Order: sequence, then C-alpha cells, then structure tokens
Amino acid sequence: MPSSVRLQEMIRVIRSARTQGEERGIIQKECADIRAQFRQGDNGERSHSLAKLLYVHMLGYPAHFGQMECVRLIASTRYSEKRIGYLGAMMLLDEKQDASLLITNSIKNDLSHSSQYVQSLALCTLACMGSAEMCRDLAPEIERLLRASNSYIKKKATLCAVHIIRKVPELAEMFTPSARSLLSEKNHGVLHGAVVLITELCKHNPGTLDQFRKAVPELVQIMKGLVTSSYSPEHNVAGISDPFLQVRILRLLRILGHNNDTASDAMNDLLAQVATNTDSSKTAGSAVLYETVLTIMDINSESGLRVLAVNILGRFLLNNDRNIRYISMTSLQKIVQTDHNAVQRHRGTIVDCLKDQDTSVKRRALELSLALVSAVNIRSMMKELLIFLSTCPPELRSHTTSGIFNAAERYSPSKRWHIDTILHVLTTAGGDVRDETVPNLIQLITTASELHCYTVHKLYRALVKDISQQSLVQVACWCIGEYGDLLLKGECEEIEPVQVTEDDVLDALETVLQSHMSSPATRGFALTATMKLSTRITDNVDRIRSIVSNYSSCIDLELQQRAVEYNALFRKYDHMRAAVLERMPVMDKNSPGHTNGDTSGVIKETDPSKLKPVEAGLLSEPASQVCDLLDLLDGTDTPLQPSPAPTNNPTTTSSADLLDLLGGLEPAPVLTETVYEKNGLSLKIQCDKQTDTEVMVTLIGSNSTQNDITNFTLQAAVPKSVQLQMKAPSGNVIPAHGLGQVTQTVVLNNPNKVSLKMRIRVSYSNQGAVHQDTVQIDSFPSPTCPPSVSPL
Repeated sequence: MPSSVRLQEMIRVIRSARTQGEERGIIQKECADIRAQFRQGDNGERSHSLAKLLYVHMLGYPAHFGQMECVRLIASTRYSEKRIGYLGAMMLLDEKQDASLLITNSIKNDLSHSSQYVQSLALCTLACMGSAEMCRDLAPEIERLLRASNSYIKKKATLCAVHIIRKVPELAEMFTPSARSLLSEKNHGVLHGAVVLITELCKHNPGTLDQFRKAVPELVQIMKGLVTSSYSPEHNVAGISDPFLQVRILRLLRILGHNNDTASDAMNDLLAQVATNTDSSKTAGSAVLYETVLTIMDINSESGLRVLAVNILGRFLLNNDRNIRYISMTSLQKIVQTDHNAVQRHRGTIVDCLKDQDTSVKRRALELSLALVSAVNIRSMMKELLIFLSTCPPELRSHTTSGIFNAAERYSPSKRWHIDTILHVLTTAGGDVRDETVPNLIQLITTASELHCYTVHKLYRALVKDISQQSLVQVACWCIGEYGDLLLKGECEEIEPVQVTEDDVLDALETVLQSHMSSPATRGFALTATMKLSTRITDNVDRIRSIVSNYSSCIDLELQQRAVEYNALFRKYDHMRAAVLERMPVMDKNSPGHTNGDTSGVIKETDPSKLKPVEAGLLSEPASQVCDLLDLLDGTDTPLQPSPAPTNNPTTTSSADLLDLLGGLEPAPVLTETVYEKNGLSLKIQCDKQTDTEVMVTLIGSNSTQNDITNFTLQAAVPKSVQLQMKAPSGNVIPAHGLGQVTQTVVLNNPNKVSLKMRIRVSYSNQGAVHQDTVQIDSFPSPTCPPSVSPL
C-alpha cells in the first residue's frame, strides 16, 4: 500500500472513532509505530511517519519526540524529506527550545542552495520561528538575498527581514538601503513586502522617517498606477486592483505624512483621487476607503479633504454590513472633537444606529451621540437619548445615564428642564445611576428656589406611583421633608396642583419605610423626612412620634441611631426641634459631598441679619441649649465653652454658636501622590491608615479629557509575604472634564514587616482605544493627619 494512502487511512480511522477513548487508543498505537519507524534509521519512510505525527500534533496530542527527526530531515539532501522537516520545525519547534539552534547551520546552507524552492523553505522557517540568536547569525544572508534577481526569493527574503527587525530592532540599519531599492520592483509580491519592511523600519527607528519621506512621490506613483490600472485578473479582487497592496501603501503614507507638511502636500491629490474613484459597494473597496480616511485624518491634510473623509464615513453608516457601520462610528468618535461640524451633518444617521439590534453598534452609536450633544441641539438629542434609555440593554444603562447627566449639566437651557430630565432618567433607570446622582440633584433643587413647589409636587406623584427606583425615592423623600409645607398648601403655578393631606404624605413615607424594596439608605431618607415634617404640619405630630419610636429598636444600626436621636429631640429637647429641623441652607455647586469628588467649595451659611423674625427667634437660644444639643450627639458630660462673640455684633452670641456648631471642624489635610498620568487619566494614591502590620490606601482615578473613560479597572500585585485585599471600586466609568472620580480601597496586611512595594496594572478605554499600563509603587504617602477641631 502506498505511503500516502497510509496517512489517509490513519486520518479515516481516527475520524471514524466513536468515543474519545477509542480515538486515544488509535493515536497511541500510531505513535508507537511512528517511534519504531524513527528508530529504524534511514528507511525511506521517515518523512511519511513525520507527516503522520504532524497530523497527530494538529489534533492536540503530544508530538515532542519528533523534534530531532525534524532536524535530521532538514539536513537531508532530498527535497521531499527537507520539505517535511522544515514543516515539522515550524510546527514542533519554537525559539525557546534548544533543538531550534541545531537547524541554524542547515538553514544557512539552504539559503545558498541553487534551488529557489529549497531557499524558500529556509526563508519561511526563519521568518516563522527564528529566535533572536538565529536572526543575528543569519541577517547578513537575508540582506544578500534582498538583492537577488529572483523575485520569488526576494519576496520571501523581504518578509524574513521584517521578522528579524521585530526580533532584533538594532539590526534595522542593515536593511535600510535595500528597502528603498525594492520600491522599483514591478512584482506586486515584492512591492508588498517592501512596503511592510519600510513600515517596520519607520516604527522601530524613527530616525529613518526623513530618509523614507523622500520616497513619498514614488509611493504616490505606485498607488496611482493601482487606482488607474486596467483589469488584471492576477491582482483583481472584486473590481479593485490589489487592495492588499493599496492598504499597505496607505498605512505607510499615514506614517510618513504625520506632522509633516511637505509629505502631506505630496499625497493630498492622491488621497482625493482614491476617495472619489474607489467603489465602496464591495468589502475590498470599503477597506481601501477606510484606510484612506484614516490617512487623511492623521496627516496635515486640507480642510476640504477632511470633510470628504467624514462624508465617506457617513456613507459607511448606511451600509448593511454591521462591521462597516461599527468601524465608521469608531473612526468618527476619534475625530468628533477636531471636526465637530462635519460630523454633526450625519447626526440623524448616527442616532438611527441606536436602534440597531447589535449591542456593539449600539454602544458605539451611544458614545458618538453623547459626543455630538451641544447647546444648539440639546433638546432634540436628549429626546432621542431618553427614548433609547427606555429600551437599551441593561449593560448600557449605566453608561447612558452617566452621559445624559453630564450633557444636561453642561448644556441645560433652564433649571426646570434640567430637573425634569434628571427625574425622567431616575424614573426610567433609577437603579443604574451613579452614587453621586442623588446629592447632585438635591444641590440643583436647593439652588432653584422658584421651582421648589413644582419639584416637590412632581416628586410626590412619582413616589406614589413607583417606589422601586431607589435614587428617585431618596430624592423624593428629601424634598418632601424639606418642602412638605409647599406640598400641603396645594398651590403651584407650574403644574396642576394636587390636594394632599397630611395623612397622605405620612402614608407615602411609611410605605417607603416598610417596603422590602427600600434599601437602608432609602429608609434613612424616609425617616429623616418624616421627622422634618413634624415642624411643617400641625395635626399629626403624635403619629410622627409613633413612627419614629417604632424604629428605636430596628435591626439596622444606622436607622436605629437616627430614631433614638429623633426620639431624644421629642422627649428632652422639644424646644429646639424647630431650629434643628430647619430647611437646609443653599449649597454651592462645588460643596463637599455634592460633586464628583471636588472638595474646593463650601456650604453657604445663612446670614443671621437676614433671617426672618421668627427664624431669628428660634436661633436665639441660650448657650446652654447648644451644649444640650452637643450632648445629644456625643453624650459627653464635659462642659463646653461657647465661642467668643463677634466684636461687631455682641448680641448674636448664641445664634453664632448654633450656626458654628459644625463650623469648627476643619477638613483634614489629605496627602496624595500621583502615580500615573497619561492620556488624560490621572491616578493618585492616598494613605488612609497605617500601622506596623497593615496599610490601607485609596487609589483615585480622574479624567481630564473631553470624553468619558470607560472599562476602568485596576489590578494589583505585592510580594508573596504580603496579603492583598482589594475592595470593590466605586465604578468603572470616569466622567470627562474632571466631573467625577473612581476610587478603590486596597488593604495590605504585612505581618512580616517587609518593605512594601506594589505593582498596579491600569486598564481603560478612551475614544474607542484600549490602553493598558503598569505602575510600580515603591513608597506610600503618610496617612491622613487627624482633623483639627476648633473649640466652640
């Protein structure tokens, strides 16, 4: 039976195996026969046995015992054996194995062989698995073959030179002279290899850019020849002449024209010709056009040419192929900041892509739509985004809500529109918003004093309708507690008023307190709102007292503490209840706790001279009552000294004391160090706690770019003797323009008291590009200083 049939018969038997165990048995038997053939020496069957072993290797079974047989077959003088030997070397050997060094001399000899086919075998093997040592030894031979007259050998030698440059970048200068001369070749294979080689030389040795920029006219002529050439069946793909070579030339032109006016001017006409004459109905034409667009956007091109490139991407958005639509939106995302008006012309098409069934296309369309929002189109774009929010996949809701909030804050035409938009988002996707949304909305409501009545009426209706959206319920409870008197009056010009009784409001808050859907934080909002209503209603104070008393023994400690303190206000300090439960003062936009980590602002204090008579009377309590209030909070028996009265108004001592109740607490200085700053992302480290055996640090990420940073993750590694615990991060999206931060706490347990070091891997996406960097931290900042408390 012929040898080739035996290989076919083995394949047939293996494929006919019904179970994995039966297949393993067949493989083991065949491997035993192959080993026996290898031991018999030169019997003419070694190459066929190695071919069978390579098929076994393709199935995933061990075939390492055939490595030395590959070395022997490569040294053979027969072409049939040499071919199988080189194939086996490429499959079974790699640069990490010592056996690969044994074939270096054979490859060197075959590179000088008289047969071009033997030379090509050696070139392919070196380009596939050549190690750095092999590349250094054989680089002169490859440089010699680059000047050969045979185009077949020259093509393979070019690709082998590319592999050598990637393995040993310092050898790049050896191939620079030969690379330029290869551009005069007529063979497309050699031209393709030459363009790839020049591209690698420019990437690994930027010093050669000026030298190769002189070849831009030559590259332009080659490209023009491809664009205007007649039909060539050898190179034609879907009506495009050699699109692979065109794409490679365009990529090289992009590198040569970057930040260089002379090179850019030389290729402007060519790029316009390619952009207007290439048929985009086929995939090959779309690939050439896409590379043309990227080249136009990366060089110093003319403004008209950039508009043409954006229009090409706009046509891609209408393509039925989702992959083409995806790469189109990815490219538009990168240029939307520099060519905003040109991209705006395709806003309608981009918004339509939000309705696509593919989640990846939806995500790209969402990011691009958010980038297109401006003060001019805020109303129309927000309408489309809110429609998308109601139907978008769960994995996109968080990103959508974040983008809507940022856009509304930057471009809102009025405060009422801003509040309505945020309430719409909370009603639709309240469970997917960021943690800072509630305090930010509360701050916005407090500053819009003319909309307090409108807001409390609207939030009350939303609360009665649905209590499942926790963020919405928290804001509603806060507003009812602060402005419950406006709700009970039933007078509102901006919205149709609803007659609400005191019992109705308390019923709504009690429903929130008793609901299994309410989180502990939401119950805290509801309990505080109930307590605040005790100073805003008249007939149901006893009911409020009863509700608060019920939670004095609550299993939740936070809720229990609040209830106990509120009960103490009723029993022991009822004369102070009205002053303690006053409306919150208006807060600055940048006050602590109400922005995304910005602590530069302060809370506006109420000027006592501008208080109404009743409010001033409530604040003018004896100093001893202030001590009583402090005693309620900390239970201390130490007598407290009132602060000195202002010299300009000695009659307002107690009022100033009460207003300055928390004013003596100065913010503790926090020591942070910047450990990473790149691509607009800044990562700082802050030491929160440090003992002999434990260190607790917080990593703080902020974003100064114009786009949100997404998929932000941190990974940490420490020495083996140190125990590492990473808490859950506050999120994975860092808002643009420094409007937010992402924090993550790391606890290091160091029982052996070794020198602490930590390596952090930072991964994130920005404008469609994925970035990953590693940071080494050899020292940690000192922990936060204790707060400085001023005497009252």
